[in-house]
Amino acid sequence: MNAAPAASSRAACFARDYPIRFSHCDPAGIVFFPQYLVLFNQLVEDWFNEGLGISYAQLLGPRRIGLPIVRLECDFRAIGRMGETLRFALAVERVGGKSLTLALEASGDGVLRVASRQVLVFTDLETHRAIALPEDVRAALAAGAPAA
Repeated sequence: MNAAPAASSRAACFARDYPIRFSHCDPAGIVFFPQYLVLFNQLVEDWFNEGLGISYAQLLGPRRIGLPIVRLECDFRAIGRMGETLRFALAVERVGGKSLTLALEASGDGVLRVASRQVLVFTDLETHRAIALPEDVRAALAAGAPAA
């Protein structure tokens, strides 16, 4: 396997370290690629709860606002192994009227393992139609997560 480039220098607006567990890995002990999407979703949930101060559970539950991914790009650069702790980082690239574009990455030991770009759309969970960004989300983004 070729050497992977160093982790991105993009300024992350939110980051967390997550241990790579047995449940994330295939029989060879490396992260099974769809598990990165599970971990990125965990990061987005943590960002809402801790970074933006908006309960992700309340958003989906009582408020009935969904946030599905409608566009997804992933570049897998290097493997992650069971027992490692990787840094997962999120940066806001764009805030639209009904959507967010996020740049996410996972790195460890200065090596970028995976980079993702995701477009998430706010939806009404009753109709599954796109809705405007909730005002509290827009205010939280304006206060602490500048868009490019």
